[in-house]
Amino acid sequence: MQRAVRDFRQIENADTLRAVRRITWIGFWTNLFLSGLKFVAGIVGHSSVLIADAVHSLSDLATDIAILIGVRFWGRPADKDHPHGHAKIETLVTLLIGIALFLVALGLLQGALQSILGLLKGEKPPPPAWYTFVVAVFCVFVKEYLYQITVRVGMRLKSTATIANAWHHRSDALSSIPAAAAVGACLLLGDQYVFLDPVGAIVVASMILYAAWEIVRPTFAALLDAGASEVHCREIAELIRSFDEVRSLHKLRTRYVGPNGLCVDVHIQVDPLMSLVNAHALSHRIKDTLLASGEEVIDVFVHVEPAVDDDPLSVVDAGITL
Repeated sequence: MQRAVRDFRQIENADTLRAVRRITWIGFWTNLFLSGLKFVAGIVGHSSVLIADAVHSLSDLATDIAILIGVRFWGRPADKDHPHGHAKIETLVTLLIGIALFLVALGLLQGALQSILGLLKGEKPPPPAWYTFVVAVFCVFVKEYLYQITVRVGMRLKSTATIANAWHHRSDALSSIPAAAAVGACLLLGDQYVFLDPVGAIVVASMILYAAWEIVRPTFAALLDAGASEVHCREIAELIRSFDEVRSLHKLRTRYVGPNGLCVDVHIQVDPLMSLVNAHALSHRIKDTLLASGEEVIDVFVHVEPAVDDDPLSVVDAGITL
């Protein structure tokens, strides 16, 4: 059974990697087109907020490339040098996407503040052209659609890097909203409201900063080997207790390897007279059950002990009573 589970997961993993590559390539070519469109419209149409939005789309291209490269590595099976696999590469790619967003936002803030300082010194840039508004609105709808199809793939595959990239698409869509609003206000209200263009860029940058934090924050737990939640540990413990031979369990320890892979280490207590052959078979049955449980478990170590009357209560190392 263990081999069957492993073979199934290898097939499932291959399908997952293909799906991640497919949706990322769609995002790559879309971002390449939109970046060029925004840059040309922003430069020719005198819109700093649209140029800033184009820079954001370029950062989307960078994260698409990071995923296309990273997926070749995090999908590799465990080997001699990496016995727990390469799943943390996906976490690192997710972290890099968040950092890229953060740096892009700081760059946009700097440019917008410089534009505002220029206005305060009496500089009067030309107002944006009407077609910059059309481009900004068009990009909102395209990037929101790209977010929807990408996040659905990421949620179905439980790929944090793909979900993070989807939010990168949405942040680009959201950034185009204040861009369109700023350009539209400048066109409707006249030259005296040209300051709305860099103000819109500041709003865009603030939204990107928030999206970057939401992407980066969950990666810290995975990189620091955080364990499963108390509820998740109780579910695992109940599965182990479902075996009649298990009298009690303790030292249930878990840790995430990458964004979705959970390693489980547990001590079980059985009849002291149980044969070594039966105890060994029981540990494998428990391992197979946990691997097939759909609880994100990718590796299990079961330590079998004889049950004695003065054993302590079964607890998780963190102090959670099971």
